Amino acid sequence: MSEAMDVLTMTPTAAGQVRRLLATRDNAKGIRVSVRQMGCSDMSYTMDFAEEAPEGHILVERDGANVFVDPEAVQYIQGSELDWVEEKLASRFIFNNPNVVGACGCGESFKVADKK
Repeated sequence: MSEAMDVLTMTPTAAGQVRRLLATRDNAKGIRVSVRQMGCSDMSYTMDFAEEAPEGHILVERDGANVFVDPEAVQYIQGSELDWVEEKLASRFIFNNPNVVGACGCGESFKVADKK
């Protein structure tokens, strides 16, 4: 299993949405995934367009969809799955993250067990 697969996998639905989003941006080479400290539970996922492969980032590719994972986020999202869900009133990316030990009620932030 490759390092990228150990860090993050994408469902076919998520890969399709990444491809659709990248098609709307002339210079985008992929989506960059990171985490930052914020929210009531500690950490939050961030996603933005990457116009080039960020140095040191881990490339996760599925069916032509590129996601670049910030190496500093690996300890928080190791083993996660990126999915795209469509509901009646909202559509969004979700992270099925096995490291999460708590989350805020609104789903904007999460907490992982302390890493030793």
